[in-house]
Amino acid sequence: MAWHITLKLFATLRAYIPANAEQYAIAPGTTVADIVRDLEIPVKDAKLIFINSIRKELETPLQDGDRLGIFPPVGGG
Repeated sequence: MAWHITLKLFATLRAYIPANAEQYAIAPGTTVADIVRDLEIPVKDAKLIFINSIRKELETPLQDGDRLGIFPPVGGG
């Protein structure tokens, strides 16, 4: 049985958003890195990762119902 997450990609990463982002199917044990790879997002562009509004790392495993947000590097001053 597949799990589902809500996937949000921000700024320049929006170009990679799949049509099923609101109910994105994942297998148990899927990590953020797996999703980045599957969507063909360059790893260097997946800088800020939030799961359920908490900052996490690429190797963090996801759970059914999680909200995953990925941001590119941000600049400014």
